[in-house]
Amino acid sequence: MTVPVTQRPFSWTCPFCNHAQVVTDENYWINRDHIDRNTDKAGNVGVRSEAIICANPECQQLNLTVDLVRDIRSSATGGWTSSPGSPLASFDFLPRGAAKPQPDYIPKAILDDYVEACLIRTLSPKASATLSRRCLQGMIRDFCGISKKRLIDEIRELRRQVDEGEADRNISIESVGAIDAVREVGNIGAHMEADVDHIIEVDPGEAELLIGLIEDLFADWYVQREKRRSRFQALADLAAEKKTQKQQAGSNQALPTSPIGANAAEAASDQSA
Repeated sequence: MTVPVTQRPFSWTCPFCNHAQVVTDENYWINRDHIDRNTDKAGNVGVRSEAIICANPECQQLNLTVDLVRDIRSSATGGWTSSPGSPLASFDFLPRGAAKPQPDYIPKAILDDYVEACLIRTLSPKASATLSRRCLQGMIRDFCGISKKRLIDEIRELRRQVDEGEADRNISIESVGAIDAVREVGNIGAHMEADVDHIIEVDPGEAELLIGLIEDLFADWYVQREKRRSRFQALADLAAEKKTQKQQAGSNQALPTSPIGANAAEAASDQSA
């Protein structure tokens, strides 16, 4: 049975093509089913599936998410409905992990870590945070040209470069602080606590925050640098073209008059006289 859980229309960006759009009833579908085989451990649960067809004619990909939700009985209808709050589990079936398309001028090793962090965000948030940490370290080494034995030392050097105006113009001091925060969260998965019984959890929402920072830095660092490079190259190409045109125009003006042209000019002068 289709249930209007999400109010439509609503704004949405397709993770396949990154096209911003408004979702309406025409390209949205949601279904909810109560699992009528409960145990004391499982409790009252249901499955909610949500699908969106991208409205971009060049994409039209199917986006599919399935959630396991806690069910409560409606006092008004006597039927089952989803309890408010976060789902018990959430699975991104299409696209897998909801990794956003990224330009190919970002190094493949960095993109691979990013995609994998997205894939396991809900299955293993701690592992996802660890991959986000490694992804950011790869970005510091590739984009910033800083490579040291420890990530914390690389971040300290990046902070110094930003403070002293030596870093790329798109690297802000706020982004350095955010990277350091990812390092600390990623350390939870990368290094075991001294007390092995002391477990620090990372939930999927927190892992998603780290992934969001990576996506922001992709846009702020790599994409902006490429746009700047393209603009400068376009200006250089334009200047070279104008210089060539000027040289050609000067060459045409400097060409000597041919004898045939001179005789024709004299004949025209005699006729006018």
